[in-house]
Amino acid sequence: MRRMATLLAGITLLGGCGSEPTGTNTNTKFEQAMAVAQSEPGQGTASSEQQDLATLRRATAPYHRFETATAAGWSAQITGCMSSPAGAMGFHYGNPAIIDGTVSVDAPELLLYEPEANGRMRLVAVEYIVPLSAWTSPTPPRLFGHDFHVNAAFGIWALHAWVWKENPNGMYADWNPNVSC
Repeated sequence: MRRMATLLAGITLLGGCGSEPTGTNTNTKFEQAMAVAQSEPGQGTASSEQQDLATLRRATAPYHRFETATAAGWSAQITGCMSSPAGAMGFHYGNPAIIDGTVSVDAPELLLYEPEANGRMRLVAVEYIVPLSAWTSPTPPRLFGHDFHVNAAFGIWALHAWVWKENPNGMYADWNPNVSC
């Protein structure tokens, strides 16, 4: 119980670092912290996966401020706001300097932003990508204990991680019905 309280306090503090209030935010930092705490080791998710997700959250927390993300290299708009009957992903902004055929938990190639009614962009997820031509291993790239899947339309291996907005379809699903364009 003490570990969970410490985890909740740390995540709540981390989640607030560098972010601004955003009007109609229905997915509060507390809800995000609870989702993480509920999936801590011993409750269905591997410890190393939780450590990697915590690393990812620390690495991307400053990018709640869209201006900070673009200044740090995630300035290439890769897509418009993507949506489908299954949900949405938002806008994809990439860091071309790290789209190189390698993957690292703390350096996702893409940041996904949902447009808000007040005009701000809200960080909701990340996407790791590897160009199909750059991956020579016979097995797919893998992070968080999950294999990347092929996205033939873009010619990439891809893996989403919905670390900043809950996805009822799962942490690593492509589409999120809680996101809108």
